[in-house]
Amino acid sequence: MRDVAILGLLAASVAVCAPPVTVTFYKDIAPVVYRNCAPCHRPGESAPFSLLTYDDVKRHGPQIATVTKSRYMPPWLPEAGHGEFAEERRLTEAEIQAIQTWVETGSAAGTPVRGQTPPKFSSEWQAGVPDLVLHVTKPYELQATGGEVFWNFIMPVPITARRWVRAIEVRPGNPKVFHHANVILDRSGAARRQEATPGEGFAGMDLTIEEDTFDPDGHFLSWKPGSKPVEAEEGMAWRADPGMNLILNVHLRPSGKPETINPEIALYFTDKPQTKFPMLMQLEHDGMIDIPPGEKDFVVADELRCTMDVDVLAIYPHAHYLAKLMEAWAILPDGSKKWLVRIPDWDLSWQGVYRLKTPLRLPAGTVVSMQYHYDNSAENPRNPSNPPQVVKGGNQAVDEMSHFWLQVLPVERGDQRAKLQEGLVVQRLEKYPDDFGGNFQMGDLLLTKGNATAAAEHFGKASKADPRSVLAATEWGISLFSAGRLPEAEVQFKRALALEPSYTDARFDLASVEASSGEWEPAAADFRRVMEERPEDGRARQHLGEVLLLWGDTLFKAGMNEPALARYRDALQFRADDAQAHGKVGMVLAKMARLDEAQAEFEVALKIDPKSEPARQTLEVLKLMKK
Repeated sequence: MRDVAILGLLAASVAVCAPPVTVTFYKDIAPVVYRNCAPCHRPGESAPFSLLTYDDVKRHGPQIATVTKSRYMPPWLPEAGHGEFAEERRLTEAEIQAIQTWVETGSAAGTPVRGQTPPKFSSEWQAGVPDLVLHVTKPYELQATGGEVFWNFIMPVPITARRWVRAIEVRPGNPKVFHHANVILDRSGAARRQEATPGEGFAGMDLTIEEDTFDPDGHFLSWKPGSKPVEAEEGMAWRADPGMNLILNVHLRPSGKPETINPEIALYFTDKPQTKFPMLMQLEHDGMIDIPPGEKDFVVADELRCTMDVDVLAIYPHAHYLAKLMEAWAILPDGSKKWLVRIPDWDLSWQGVYRLKTPLRLPAGTVVSMQYHYDNSAENPRNPSNPPQVVKGGNQAVDEMSHFWLQVLPVERGDQRAKLQEGLVVQRLEKYPDDFGGNFQMGDLLLTKGNATAAAEHFGKASKADPRSVLAATEWGISLFSAGRLPEAEVQFKRALALEPSYTDARFDLASVEASSGEWEPAAADFRRVMEERPEDGRARQHLGEVLLLWGDTLFKAGMNEPALARYRDALQFRADDAQAHGKVGMVLAKMARLDEAQAEFEVALKIDPKSEPARQTLEVLKLMKK
């Protein structure tokens, strides 16, 4: 036993005398800093100082040690073990300890490692030369001081034919104050209606775009400091249509001096059309949000049931300033639990999209749940109100939200979005029977399926939920028109135009219902107005010609030859190559005994359509009458 004790003492002595492990910059610290810190901490980016050299990192060493030990930096909100994400920036305990030791032991440089150099960042577009660069119409002038600003730029997409977008890249232009941004597709032009001055943009923290056709969001398009270009997976390029806009929803922070914000978006096209159709599913229960001042743990929960097999590709948790603990998980049909995310200390400043390392399969019948905890006390340092106020659900910074988005891809091949959307909308209407969005989407789905009567009921509810919605009034009118309820449809189109006289789609629809009702004069006037507003609109031109011919027919049957002739001649301005139109002019001229003019019109009709027997026979009769 004595020998064993002596051996133990000798071992301890050797351990005490062993030289300490030396932590050096080049061997231990540089790889961690270059991978996790340099994308933001470099010249021209949003971070306040650069960390590309040994001297840079040594100078800020104590600060780095403090913020990494507390896990404030690098910013990464999800807790380990509750979802595995690509682009994860979470330091290991060993990396954190290495930084502490390096600072405590003098921040030795060590020997440069062969081949190890600071990362190089291009000042050009990261994804190469873009196919198209979008610009704002008017830059935003950010004041030197004041609160945070949420601004929406509307960026037209100047294309003349459909294109497929495989990647986008946002260049903020002023990353020091440009904190993060989301890109939203607007194919309906709805965002323009929110501008006070055309081209100026408009304020707003969270943005919802009303679409007039079924076209659900399928991609998270976002930017934050250090972001790489957002590239779609193979087969998942998204559609860009002529006339559409991209909305750049940005979060800005004053810097202490006036700043001009002039961002750009680069688009990269592909010739391969979309063959996979992802969709965004949302959990939210903003209707529950009514947080009393001083409440430290207000809980909001929601759940939805998957109606088909889907793969989760990415998630996006979102709340405002009062949220603290945020959790989301899925219970599969076999009872097993799959964590989607857990954020123990939410910070809106570092929100982001989290893309899964590998897709997570959720079979039909899976229940996805979220639970958010809010702190509306004075002890919450992020509380925007001092003293705390009652907080409701809403879009403003002082309001709150409880949103959890999933990007999912249906397992079944083909475009399954309408089927998936219908299941989600049914569940939403169970929760909010009078909800604008749920009723609008259900109306859209039913109208697409040809059930105009049921669609009209839902569009009516949507319009009552938001009487100021031009799009809801218009879609209500379209569903009523499709159901054969013309007088009611006309009322809705006129209401839409009263809300927004320049909404040309509603004017076209009004002209169509007027024409169907035999109201030729107002129909012609409205189609002319559409052509003034949209000179390239071939449908309006065609329909105006038809209306003028039908109006002329009505007058001709009533024996009103001169007015009928005027309408027929008006129609020829739009249907010069229409043999039937020339025949109608010829008929009224013949009845007015203007035989030479009538003969000329029938000769034109035969030249356009040599096989027209009615025109040939009438022409022969006219020639006999002239003899």
